[in-house]
Amino acid sequence: MKGKLLIFSAPSGSGKTTLLNHVMANIPEMAFSVSATTRPPRGEEVNGREYYFLSMDEFKKRVENGEFLEWEEVYPGRCYGTLLSVVEKMQDEGKHVAFDVDVCGGVNVKKHYGDQALSVFIQAPSVEVLRERLINRHTDSMEEIEKRLAKAAWEMEFAQGKFDRTVINDDLETAKREILEVVTDFINGQVAEPDENVL
Repeated sequence: MKGKLLIFSAPSGSGKTTLLNHVMANIPEMAFSVSATTRPPRGEEVNGREYYFLSMDEFKKRVENGEFLEWEEVYPGRCYGTLLSVVEKMQDEGKHVAFDVDVCGGVNVKKHYGDQALSVFIQAPSVEVLRERLINRHTDSMEEIEKRLAKAAWEMEFAQGKFDRTVINDDLETAKREILEVVTDFINGQVAEPDENVL
């Protein structure tokens, strides 16, 4: 039996990675769909673990060959995408596949898989909270942070009504419990009603 698909999308700084890691740690049958990107590795990132690091030429070639489930040029010269072969291999092994994708990618994956997939949008309480979180990460310049915040404001508006569930990460422990419950219900075949407080 093929595994199910869980799509996690959020603006930068919303806590998506922390919440996704929490889900992965608590559901052993969950496997992570490693995305491909044209950006260079950061720190101790390893090819095939955090991302598949591709040159722009190789990325474009794979796009032309129809190898991507979804892809997008998120920033000029910086592409991200999901390789279909990676997803199919994990599904065939009976694993539930978790996607960590940007908002447009999340919508595209959901369109492709329909009811086989659950799409979850993780949202910070406000753009101001996002700014504070991004500054405190000390990983980006102020120019990069402002770029991310402008994109985040657009993503929060774009996401309205396009995701199955929204989890507002105001209190991390509450958000962890909520997202684990939402994902577990979906895997067990219980379809929860969408939240009233979506965005």
